[in-house]
This record gives sequence, structure tokens and C-alpha cells, in this order.
Amino acid sequence: MGIVVRLDVMLALRKIRSKDLAQRIGITESNLSLLKSGKVRGIRFETLAAICRHLECQPGDLLVFDPDVADD
Repeated sequence: MGIVVRLDVMLALRKIRSKDLAQRIGITESNLSLLKSGKVRGIRFETLAAICRHLECQPGDLLVFDPDVADD
């Protein structure tokens, strides 16, 4: 069971580069990259809210539960 991060999909749909989003929400590009790849164990609600605000989306647009994805 696992959570799939679809941040890369939303960035593509909104035509926003990772670098630009990272600057706008005040996190490093490397932290945003880790989030995009799903290699993080958690995210602050403040950061999630900032991402949703700038991408004009809901948290469910970014995070999807897939029971077939194995947890690392």
C-alpha cells in the first residue's frame, strides 16, 4: 500500500517549472524534487497548502492512494 505523489503531473498541467514553484513557496529545489519523487515520509500542512495555493488545486490532486504500490 502506498501514497503516490502526482506533483509532477500538476506542474505539467499548470505549465509551471519546479524551480519557479520552489521559489514561490519558499523551499529548496532539492526538497521539492524529493517530494516530486515520493522519497519523503511527510510534508508539512503549511507546505502542502502553499503548493495547492500556487497550483490552484486540492491536496487530493497531488496525493493519491494506490494499494498496489509497495511502501519502501
